[in-house]
Amino acid sequence: MDDSSQHTKNPLKRTFDQLYTKPQDDDSPTFINIDPRRYQNEVFQVARKRNTIAVLDTGTGKTLIAIMLIKDIAQAIKSSGKKKLIIVLAPIVHLVHQLYNDLKHHTGFQVEEYYGRGVDEWNLKTWEKEVSENDVLVMTPQILLNALTKAFLKVEMISLMVIDECHNATGNHPYARIMKEFYHRANEKPMIFGMTASPVVKKGNSSTLDCEGQISELESILDSQRYTVEDRTEMDVCNPSAKESCRFYDQARFPALSLKPKIEALWLKSDALLSEFQSNYKDVDSKFKTLHQRMSNDLAKVLYCLEDLGLLCAYEAVKICHAKFSKIEGECEVYRKGYRQCITILEDVIQIIEESLNLADKMILDVESDYSNAVDKGYISPKLHELIKIFHTFGESNEVLCLIFVERIIAAKVIQRFVKNVPQISHLTVSYLTGNHTSVDALAPTRQKEILDSFRSGKVNLLFTTDVLEEGINVPNCSCVIRFDLPKTVRSYVQSRGRSRQANSQFILMLERGNLKQRNQHFEIIRTERFMTDAAINKVHESNLRAFTVGNTNAYVVDSTGASVSLHSSLSLINQYCEKLPRDKYSCVKPTFESLPMEGCYKCKLILPPNAAFQTIVGPSGKTARLAKNLVCLEACKKLHQMGALNDHLVPFTEEPSEAHHIVKNKESSSGAGAGTTKRKELHGTASIRALCGAWGNKPEGANFNAYKFEFTCNIVSEIYSGFVLLIESKLDDDVGNMELDLYLVSKIVKASVSSCGKVDLDAEQMMKAKCFHEFFFNGLFGRLVSRSTSTPGERVFLLQEDTRSLWSPTNLYFLLPLEKLSDVCKGSLKIHWSGISSCVSAVEFLRQKFSSVAGDCDNGSKVSSPCDTNSSNAESTNKIHFANCVLDLNDLREIVVLAIHTGKVYCIIEAVMDLSAESPFDGNNDKSAEPITFSNYFLKRYGITLRHPGQPLLRLKQSHNSHNLLFNFHEKDVGGKSSQTGPGASKVPVHVHVPPELLYIIDVKRDVLKSMYLLPSLMHRIETLLLSSQLREEINDQASNLNISSSLILQALTTSRCCENFSMERLELLGDSVLKYVVSCHLFLKYPENHEGKLTARRQQVICNATLHKLGTNRKLQGYILDSAFEPRRWVAPGQHSIYPVPCDCGLETLEVPIDAKFRSEDPKVVVGKSCDRGHRWMCSKTIADCVESLIGAYFAGGGLIASLHFMKWLGIDAELEPSLVEKAITVASLHTYVPKSNEITSLENKLGYEFSTKGVLLEAITHLSEAELGNGCCYERLEFLGDSVLDVLITWHLYQSHTDIREGELTELRSASVNNENFAQVAVRKNLHMHLLHSSGLLLNQISEYAKVVSESENNTLLLLGIKAPKALGDLVESIAGAILIDTKLSLDEVWKFFNPLLSPIVTPDNLELIPSRKLSRLCDSLGYFMKIKEKYDNKESTEHVELSVQLPNALLVQKGKGPNKRIAKEQAAFHLLNDLEKWGLSYYSGMSKGKMDNHIHIHDSSYVKNDFSISDEHSLKPAHKRIKLDETNLTAIPSTGCLPVNGSSSEASDVIASTPVISLTSMKKGEPRSKLNELCKKMQWPLPSFDPTEYKDRSQFGSCEALEGSKGQNCFVSTITMIMPNEGTIECRGEARSDKKSSYDSAAVKMLHELQRLGKLEIDNNPQQSCPV
Repeated sequence: MDDSSQHTKNPLKRTFDQLYTKPQDDDSPTFINIDPRRYQNEVFQVARKRNTIAVLDTGTGKTLIAIMLIKDIAQAIKSSGKKKLIIVLAPIVHLVHQLYNDLKHHTGFQVEEYYGRGVDEWNLKTWEKEVSENDVLVMTPQILLNALTKAFLKVEMISLMVIDECHNATGNHPYARIMKEFYHRANEKPMIFGMTASPVVKKGNSSTLDCEGQISELESILDSQRYTVEDRTEMDVCNPSAKESCRFYDQARFPALSLKPKIEALWLKSDALLSEFQSNYKDVDSKFKTLHQRMSNDLAKVLYCLEDLGLLCAYEAVKICHAKFSKIEGECEVYRKGYRQCITILEDVIQIIEESLNLADKMILDVESDYSNAVDKGYISPKLHELIKIFHTFGESNEVLCLIFVERIIAAKVIQRFVKNVPQISHLTVSYLTGNHTSVDALAPTRQKEILDSFRSGKVNLLFTTDVLEEGINVPNCSCVIRFDLPKTVRSYVQSRGRSRQANSQFILMLERGNLKQRNQHFEIIRTERFMTDAAINKVHESNLRAFTVGNTNAYVVDSTGASVSLHSSLSLINQYCEKLPRDKYSCVKPTFESLPMEGCYKCKLILPPNAAFQTIVGPSGKTARLAKNLVCLEACKKLHQMGALNDHLVPFTEEPSEAHHIVKNKESSSGAGAGTTKRKELHGTASIRALCGAWGNKPEGANFNAYKFEFTCNIVSEIYSGFVLLIESKLDDDVGNMELDLYLVSKIVKASVSSCGKVDLDAEQMMKAKCFHEFFFNGLFGRLVSRSTSTPGERVFLLQEDTRSLWSPTNLYFLLPLEKLSDVCKGSLKIHWSGISSCVSAVEFLRQKFSSVAGDCDNGSKVSSPCDTNSSNAESTNKIHFANCVLDLNDLREIVVLAIHTGKVYCIIEAVMDLSAESPFDGNNDKSAEPITFSNYFLKRYGITLRHPGQPLLRLKQSHNSHNLLFNFHEKDVGGKSSQTGPGASKVPVHVHVPPELLYIIDVKRDVLKSMYLLPSLMHRIETLLLSSQLREEINDQASNLNISSSLILQALTTSRCCENFSMERLELLGDSVLKYVVSCHLFLKYPENHEGKLTARRQQVICNATLHKLGTNRKLQGYILDSAFEPRRWVAPGQHSIYPVPCDCGLETLEVPIDAKFRSEDPKVVVGKSCDRGHRWMCSKTIADCVESLIGAYFAGGGLIASLHFMKWLGIDAELEPSLVEKAITVASLHTYVPKSNEITSLENKLGYEFSTKGVLLEAITHLSEAELGNGCCYERLEFLGDSVLDVLITWHLYQSHTDIREGELTELRSASVNNENFAQVAVRKNLHMHLLHSSGLLLNQISEYAKVVSESENNTLLLLGIKAPKALGDLVESIAGAILIDTKLSLDEVWKFFNPLLSPIVTPDNLELIPSRKLSRLCDSLGYFMKIKEKYDNKESTEHVELSVQLPNALLVQKGKGPNKRIAKEQAAFHLLNDLEKWGLSYYSGMSKGKMDNHIHIHDSSYVKNDFSISDEHSLKPAHKRIKLDETNLTAIPSTGCLPVNGSSSEASDVIASTPVISLTSMKKGEPRSKLNELCKKMQWPLPSFDPTEYKDRSQFGSCEALEGSKGQNCFVSTITMIMPNEGTIECRGEARSDKKSSYDSAAVKMLHELQRLGKLEIDNNPQQSCPV
């Protein structure tokens, strides 16, 4: 971890951000001279011919030789046409980065780098992809070794292997293992090119012969021969060596060492204190042992710094150690106590050192340039003093790049801290870099890379480092290398010296005066280097390459893949397998070994964790105990593979079950990335409804129909609706053909009743009339009978003039005919209103004649004429009205249905307007500038009609309108959280027209028929969707006639919330999710008794994940049945009707069905979901299909129980049979558990449960924790917990689903979440005293359970106590495992489980008693009010407590409350609890009905009937809440604030935080919603209440004619919004926006006005240059 946060600030130094700013190009390569020198060509030519170890000094360009060789080999690979890899290996990540960048920039190949733990988790497919896409792979040797071991890569795939720093290929290093275990055993070996500057790595080389032996061994392992350049002249010129010198320092003085006994005494004290915490539990002892070791290491670091670096560095070291002891959460009290003891000890050490450092002494570095006084006092050591003096000799910072090598990480950290505070060298920037190994002091790899880049670029001048930078790191400008601590090997010496690359660079060794040991060490290294050089140049070895002997290594090889495990790697593989086993923090899953001494040899017994595939195995005998241990591990690996616990690549088989064991019957692979997600959208078709099809469309003869009567009854008795009959060829299912449905109109509800009426025969004439009725009425009401001609301008055509067969489709064929009287229907024969139907036929014939005569009369100008007066004697009568087809008495006109012969529209007569005639001024002219005209002139000008009776009174007609969606009650208040208020002027006014009677044709039907016609689209849509559901039910049920699932339930499962229905799939989806989880869990539990809980969970997840469900659903074409958009009545088309709202298909498909193909997928957020084209193609969220699968499972469970849901899952392709034989087998296995717990333990627990187990072993397994199983019980509750989790999930979900039928899915989910969770189950375990029966062997768990049980018992009076402690997961697991045990013991009887668990879980949460935590209540309350909550967090190191401050800005006051506790959670909840109390005193309180789904969107609509000035500021403001459901006590609005309330007066620190600076916003984007978003962001930053909007709708936009925003928009209405905003303690601002064509745009206009007004008042700045502004 990096502890840069602990650095002491120095104003003279650059900031951390400046220091670590990344270079402009992080991937820039190391500079390489691309023109090879003579000696480089010499080595290259040798390497082309044979495997070579290039022994060259650092900085001599070995990498260029490697690049030349790679290019040469790559060309040969390309010529061969066979795919081969080039592998480049480097021992450390820094070198991998460096080589990768060099190869990437200096070759034209595809290069990739590999390192880190993530690559080790890759599978075969990932490696195959990498191999296919890349030519050169640069990696650490461990990555390659792992890939070879698992047979993801093979040696035969490699053409060339470049090994950097190849001297590491000794012992058990990955380099050596790659060569020994794979290279030397391969039939086809790659070329080897090794690179090193120091082929000798071992100590104790007293002669050239010793070095020769080491080099020969390296050659043998690498199957290569050394090569070095004898003539060094060119190398010495091109790569001059650094000037080596020694700097001597005095021995350490000891005035400060008097502190050492005190520190050691503190350590002894801590050792004694930690020893007191010894217990009989291994886990507690293990944690304290780790803590003990950590303290020992920390104090050793402090003492090292004290002795070697001085008092100041020791002070920094102890502060670093103290900072590493961060806050601790979740542990048991006994461990927290010991942890705090360690912190106290370190604080005591800090105090001891501080007492020796008074303030004047601390300032000593600031006042003295000569630190001899500090050295004398022991503040700094002579060695450190000498280092500072070296730094003093450096010049300007741009000339210095210095590496300082130290032995310990702590030294690097504390020295760089110290140097930062030395004023005399403040112009030099300092940092440190350490390795990324397991040390707690190590830096993260990303930080290492940042620091190294900063050093290379010159941003860092002095870099303290350990040996991590010794090998291979290229810093061309490095001017100096200082060995603060001497190198221990010749390799370290040579490599660190080689880091000095700049001309005239220095290599400085620091030596202690008079220290013979250091002097001898130095001389030994120099002598060894000379021996090594002589040995490397020796040419005798060319004919004496020692062959490597390949031994018969004991290994297990998988024949199918070639994956292998050897004696060396077997232990590692066993540990890796155990790490993958599921566990909690109280149990240990490490393997244990028992050595069994035999006569002259050893055997070893391996004991695996209880949830492993097997528990014990004894291996073959070996000569040593270590060999026996490796042998038993190898045998265990073999057995694990044979049992399937390791796959064929010898990878622990816990994540991905093989396809052979896949529960889903589908051999295809996954449906692809993103399947089943919301982000992915797919194009799908719509299933056609087979029941609507007919074969009688073009037949001239009659037909036989199934008849279904429609009756309509209004809740207003005086409203009468005509009955209708549906005549259809198919017989409908009973639950479709006999049903009731509520249709919601404005201020009334009509109940539609559908019932079967047997068979009806129609003759040919009746068929003709019925078809004519359909064509006439459905086009007259919902389409256009008369329209403008597309071929002849000005001509109008009659839709039914010619052949109408094109209006009828065999896929949508039925009749909807009116009935005469409701009372007569089905009492005898079905009385269809034939007279009315016949009048429609006559009207059609009439229009045909008129339009045919028009078409043939050229003098008429192709205009419709007024019919002739055939009865002139009645013309003079004032009580007679002349219509187009008859004359009627003036008193018989009400509610008569008429047809306008000039437009083809259908009207209903309201009354005759006696004071208006055709000579009156025309009232429908929208052109205000035109001269007024009469009705007669209008009809003559527009239609060419000369009226025959202009003196007749005009008739006021009720105009026909579009049909509406009557299936959802849009008019009910607060439906779905949306208010029905629409502001002034928003209510619809009935549209009436005035028409001369002679242009109207009387139709012999009453208005009640017309009224019923408007109900038919919604009713038929419901019938159509039920038919679709019934059709799917038939496919699913197949031959299973015993499944009684209603079509309405299936319809609910197919309907998304986007449909705006009174129902949706969401509730059933929640139920189906639980049922699916239960069935799959139960099946897996029984079918795979050897699988542990982790493996079962992985298998289950693969089955129930959305991607799988999506695949199964699309295989069964469920996507065609899903209803995913609201009913659009305008697009509903009856048989014989021509659609006037077509949506042409633009997806390029001619078929109705859309194939499953990637080109029909999209992640574009602009794609509109749900809207279908005329072919039924629509975009759908991929997740919707998965949701539908779950909802259908829920529907079958709700309608037919578990058997029905199993049937559906089987039809879907999920093989999840619950076989009774497997249950018996599970019970038999459980009965074999022989461990007997304490006396009467089982009986006592059974009494508490109220259930007596038939098989006691099942209960024993359910109460046995993994830690207890480690002692030899052989079983643990994890598998039963896996099963019980799903059991309780489905039982509680089913209970809530049945008990709360009137709540939405969101509330149902909240109820389930509150009931099915570990916290709730843990409380059940404690309150029912079940926790006392948990069998475990963990001291940590015992402590946590005891603490939790105490808190639960005390929480009845203080609910906040439970928020401060997390329930031990083992307690929740206990309850779940007992549920699983009862299920198995009752042979899968869910009813029996619920019978005994219902009392245990009671009281189960309900919507009324659902208790949310205070912070959630506060958040919801603030959301509903439009207020913002601000959070401040702070941790107190001294008290080890978290402090959280919450504030809410009200119009009159700022409420602030603080909380504190051992963690953020309890501190936040305390503050929220008190803040809720404060808000309640102000009349603002939360109540349980305030669910998240019912909140408004902060757009507050007020019922004001006037428009104020453009803006005004009022001093009057109140706490009137935005949401009507907030409880507000008006009497408390001016009450005295509570203690936590602060007035906003500018003096408060909280207030000043909010208004400290003027915010700047950018208004460059004016797209819809952006101004409101900017205003909301501003309110959040400033903690102002959100504004409210009051829209006004205007029917006539002419008064806003000058408004540019309305130009080009359609329609006559427009909106103007007023925005009101409360400024805390300042008043109310109100602004009025400009007119806009839609409501939301008017909100934006008002928001813009408000923003500009706030700018005028100085509350913000608007900057139209976003690059230079600081957005809110």
